[in-house]
Amino acid sequence: MAEPATVPPDTARTDSAPTGRFGAEPLAQTVAAAAAVRRVVGLLLALEHPHPAVDAMLSELSGWERELAAAVPPDPAPRFAGDSTDRRVYLNHAFDIGAFNPCFPEYVFDHLDTATARGRITFPLVHEGPPGLVHGGFLGVFFDAVVQHHSCASGVAGKTRSMEVTYRRPTPIHTELDFDIARVLSDREIESTARILRDGQLLCSAVVRTVAVPVDGLPTARFGPRTSRP
Repeated sequence: MAEPATVPPDTARTDSAPTGRFGAEPLAQTVAAAAAVRRVVGLLLALEHPHPAVDAMLSELSGWERELAAAVPPDPAPRFAGDSTDRRVYLNHAFDIGAFNPCFPEYVFDHLDTATARGRITFPLVHEGPPGLVHGGFLGVFFDAVVQHHSCASGVAGKTRSMEVTYRRPTPIHTELDFDIARVLSDREIESTARILRDGQLLCSAVVRTVAVPVDGLPTARFGPRTSRP
């Protein structure tokens, strides 16, 4: 499995956006829990028979759920600047979503500049569709996330307008794959062409078109900060 989507500081993000522009950074506990949840769910999906560890886990889950429900804000709506702290904090969805949310893929950038990017992705069992292969919908989620990460890091981004995914060959799970992105910026639109490859062989690709707005003009710049109270 690929490690979380971190890369050397000189290639990870090319913009100078302050922390919090796209939302609050996830707690270290959240990142650790997301990785553990992803691994545990993968093991659950591979079980062939009932196991006492699952019974023990289920007996604890209801208590954990009650404790966490009492600790989060009562309003599930995201908090914008000036909103009541009764609303929940919105986490940064511009970068590395899979690092804190086990429902999203994890990936690793090895290079990133304003025009191109490349990296690696390993899809775990939780993203399986056909036997041993990635569900096509998760490939779409990956492309959308990694293209927006690239654009936000480059300083000009915006909402996705369209995405066309082309499936050329089956994409395997549990296999380290390469991806690359070529990005073209015009006055009002960004067109990104992203590919997933295995040993140089193209597996699938996507053409993603998004709005082009400087990141300091995006509405996400107005998300409310995390509260200071524990």
